[in-house]
Amino acid sequence: MQTLTVQVQDSFMQEFLNFVQARQESIHIEKDYNLEYDPHFYRRQRELHQIRDEIKSGKSEMIVDDDFWKEIDSFTDKTEQTIFLF
Repeated sequence: MQTLTVQVQDSFMQEFLNFVQARQESIHIEKDYNLEYDPHFYRRQRELHQIRDEIKSGKSEMIVDDDFWKEIDSFTDKTEQTIFLF
């Protein structure tokens, strides 16, 4: 069985549901609660898997938490200095 995402015009919904009902032995409709909560769930999931794969392969690397916050603090300090110059 294959899974598809189908978008149906409001005006066609009842006709579509009638079509599915008539073929219920071949078509199963299930509400996807992931999409209800976040319409971009699967795109974000693919992106996160790609990031994880790049980290595992060494293509990208993680930085240590302390180093991250040092970089953020440095960036913030530089930004504040630039703002005060104006």
